[in-house]
This record gives sequence, C-alpha cells and structure tokens, in this order.
Amino acid sequence: MKQGAVDAVIRGLKAAGVSVVCYLPDSLFKELYPALDADPDIRTIPVTNEGEGAAICGGVFLSGKRAALVMENSGLRASIEPLARMGLGAGIPVIMLMSYRGDLGENNWWAIPHGITMEPLLNAMRIPYRVVRKEDEIETAIHDAYEWAYAAYYHVAIALSGEIVR
Repeated sequence: MKQGAVDAVIRGLKAAGVSVVCYLPDSLFKELYPALDADPDIRTIPVTNEGEGAAICGGVFLSGKRAALVMENSGLRASIEPLARMGLGAGIPVIMLMSYRGDLGENNWWAIPHGITMEPLLNAMRIPYRVVRKEDEIETAIHDAYEWAYAAYYHVAIALSGEIVR
C-alpha cells in the first residue's frame, strides 16, 4: 500500500470520527497497520478473527464511539454471522475497510476465491459497498460510508483495490 493511500485512509477515518480500529492483518495493508498503531488519536485492537472484530466494532458503536473493521475481504466470510445478528437483528452498523483480494489483476491462485465470493456475499447480506481503485477517492468513500451507515443503522463495506494496494 502506497504511503499516500495510508495517509488518506487515516485522514478519512479521523474525519469520520473513528477512534477505534479493529484489524486482522493482511499483506496488502501491511503498511497501514503500523501507521494506525502509531496514531495517538486511534486505538487499535488486533483480533484473532474477523467475526470477533465485527463484534467489538458493534460494542464500540453501542458505547457512542465510532469504529472501523480493517481486514482482507476473505474475512467477510468469517464475520457473516455476527454481522447478520447485529445488522439485521439489532440495527448495529459495522463499517468495513477491506483489501480486495481476487480482483482482476490478482496473481495468487489462493486469493481468487476471495474475489469470487466477496460481492455475492455483500449482496446477499444487502450490505452496500464501494470498490475504490484510486487514491484520491479514499477519503470520500470513507466519509460516505459513515454517513450512510449511521443514517441507516446498517453495515457498509469499502474494498480497496487497484493502484491503492499494488
């Protein structure tokens, strides 16, 4: 991930009022995690799986603060149950910032299923999402995601791909 994209993500999260970020590291965002950890305005919580991260983000919402779940898109499969319970059952939004493994241009065979399943799963869960491939669109996408999620009381996903992660 290029430094400009890292900076844009952090600016976008801060502008949206995010004070907690849960993450499960992946290699496409490897430059982002130390920058998040070093930021004095953001508390980071590394998690053991993405479902745990979704649940923590839901708890942060209930405390009146804003959180983000940062993960590889494969984590969507691991977090479906907590997302369904919180979003569909209780109106507790989780905003996800995902690397888009398996998008066109992917050169790792093991990542292709992540791309094949991400959008159908988001659609099945009725989770709006935006695929962002240009650095100058990151902050707007984060802003729009938080505006919508907090108006709708439902989840939103942003998938970063293209020049942002390559």
